[in-house]
Amino acid sequence: MKHFRQSRAFLVFVCTLVCAVALCAQAPLVSKVEPPNWWVGLAHDPMLLLTGENLQQARVISGTPGVTVWRVQAGAEGRYLFAWLRIARNTQPGKALLTVHTTTGETQVVLPLEKRERVAETGKGVHADDVLYLIMPDRFADAGSDPAKSRNHVDRADPRVYHGGDLNGVTQHLGYLKDLGVTAIWLTPWWKNDANAADYHGYHVTDFYAVDDHFGSLDDLRTMVSAAHRLGIKVVSDYVANHTGPAHPWVQHPPTATWWHGSPQHHLDAQYNFWPLLDPHSTLHDRRPVLEGWFAGKLPDINPDDPLLEEYLADNAIWWMESAHFDGYRLDTFPYSSRASWGKWHQALRTVYPQVTSVGEVADESPVVTSFYEGGRKTQGIDSGATTVFDFPFFHRLRGVLNHNEPVTKLANVFEHDLLYQHPEGLYTFLGNHDQKRLLSDDNATPEKLKAAFSLLLTVRGIPGIYYGDEIAMRGGDDPDNRQDFPGGFAGDAHDAFTAAGRTAEEQAMFLHVQRLVHLHREHPALQKGSMTLLEANETSMVYLREEPGDRVLVVFNAAPKEQTITLPRAETPLQELTAAEPLVDAASASISAEQVTVPVAPMTVSIYRLR
Repeated sequence: MKHFRQSRAFLVFVCTLVCAVALCAQAPLVSKVEPPNWWVGLAHDPMLLLTGENLQQARVISGTPGVTVWRVQAGAEGRYLFAWLRIARNTQPGKALLTVHTTTGETQVVLPLEKRERVAETGKGVHADDVLYLIMPDRFADAGSDPAKSRNHVDRADPRVYHGGDLNGVTQHLGYLKDLGVTAIWLTPWWKNDANAADYHGYHVTDFYAVDDHFGSLDDLRTMVSAAHRLGIKVVSDYVANHTGPAHPWVQHPPTATWWHGSPQHHLDAQYNFWPLLDPHSTLHDRRPVLEGWFAGKLPDINPDDPLLEEYLADNAIWWMESAHFDGYRLDTFPYSSRASWGKWHQALRTVYPQVTSVGEVADESPVVTSFYEGGRKTQGIDSGATTVFDFPFFHRLRGVLNHNEPVTKLANVFEHDLLYQHPEGLYTFLGNHDQKRLLSDDNATPEKLKAAFSLLLTVRGIPGIYYGDEIAMRGGDDPDNRQDFPGGFAGDAHDAFTAAGRTAEEQAMFLHVQRLVHLHREHPALQKGSMTLLEANETSMVYLREEPGDRVLVVFNAAPKEQTITLPRAETPLQELTAAEPLVDAASASISAEQVTVPVAPMTVSIYRLR
């Protein structure tokens, strides 16, 4: 009997222990909160995504005055919980205490609530009077602040891995950009990536709320933006919302059943043809691979039409804007997500930042396609919300004329299609970027052609953008050769192109040419927002007038391999009131008679005049 009582007591103890362990194992656990903090006084309240364990059937209760949890929804596998907050405007900054409660236990979550700062300088946007400068942080300058170098990810001899550039390197060279005259910079992504050496470009995000430690910290990002603003330089953030990197935790454990388009095992491959999205007669079979396909068959394609992911991305964009005080967003792979989802994203963003601007990357040669994605109007019943788009038609025709013997009329034809846009003056024009071989490494290119390209870029309508290093005549073929390090940005470089004394003769000549054009653009309202009138266009030349009240600039482009004397009639044109033509850049004296203006232009040259 004694042994029986001992055995029964032991069994009760074991059962109690097992039950306790089971209950413990089922208690809710929160390992991550997104967004990690919020602000008091924002005109938008966040939806929290809690990641952890045992979160099914959980409730969230606020223990902080002014903070209300008005809705919760469980995500997949008990790993996720969505919670919607309301934060009263009179709530005190501090720490909001939230309790996650289930039938088997509870845990507490702390959400910092901060006071808004630098409100006046946040979300101001970029406009027609700006000149942008595109930087890949990893290839621009190394300030020695990369804590991830211990991973052996950095090898400057390998063009497809990290080279060590960082955000502090950008900060240290803002004076160079100020001297060049640019008014805004756009950096390729600094978000946390897959943590392998090949992700130096930043487009394989694994954490939407973290700065990749190869580039520095959130404080480094804030320091860079603040320093740029003090110099009058805006900052545009790259925003990647079509896909993630293969190593994102969501890939194996999506928060909802519709978070992804497909799965790693079963998905469509991306198709790079936007016409089915424009064509009212196309089939779903033709449209789906554009919107749902996985890039290169491996980049997971997120589904921004999932209403919970849609809110997540809107909150994320607001969080970055408020955290780092950006001026605008560049929207990566814009057409590969639905215009409806982008429209809602923009609507949420502009609830807080009414003046913020965005530039959608629409990589297509046709103005019909690119204009389809411009926001501010409904096309097929949908407004994408994008302020403007990249002018890829201009990019392709500019290179075609300069390097591939296309007639100049093809470039003029790009401007003839401006009627398709609401605001052609706001298009982002460019002659190179991180996805294209550099102009000087294109077929048949010469430094003279690059100079002409810059002269056109900085005098046509639109917001001009410069790819880092083009202003010093850098060369580079297809990716990754087009992403070489900026000379002087790294220890051991043979010369320092950040300084006039360190540049080669060719680098200095190109720099001075671009600097003069950038300052010309900033000095002349006509080149920023003036009307553009095509006065002549033929196989080998084009003439246009940029005009704003009190300011007129004439641009004459000779694409021929020999000097041309170009004659322009005055009658019934804006030249009929002309009294004088002052040479500004690469221009000889013009001859003016009662009937015509005669301009001699050197081979492959753009001559620029101020008219009076």
